[in-house]
Amino acid sequence: MDRTSKPSLSRPSSVASTNTTSTNKNRQYAHLHAQLAQLNAHLADTENLVRMTSVQAQDMRFLGGYIGALFMGSAKVLGEESVHGRGKQESSRTEG
Repeated sequence: MDRTSKPSLSRPSSVASTNTTSTNKNRQYAHLHAQLAQLNAHLADTENLVRMTSVQAQDMRFLGGYIGALFMGSAKVLGEESVHGRGKQESSRTEG
């Protein structure tokens, strides 16, 4: 009779252990699901930021070319003025 009573005593503890394990797994799966949803949202944000950065990089390239052209044009104009200015100064020195 002792042998039949022991399994009945261990059986409720094994059922409780199974319920606890099942509850822990469900809780862990819910936590994992929440983390995956957060990761998915962050990846979508990152994709949007990368796309926006790509557009801005193209715009910066255009602006760099535009400003470079302005610098080259202004250097040409100012360079010609300085050459003409030096010529006038040298001719006034030689005349005077």
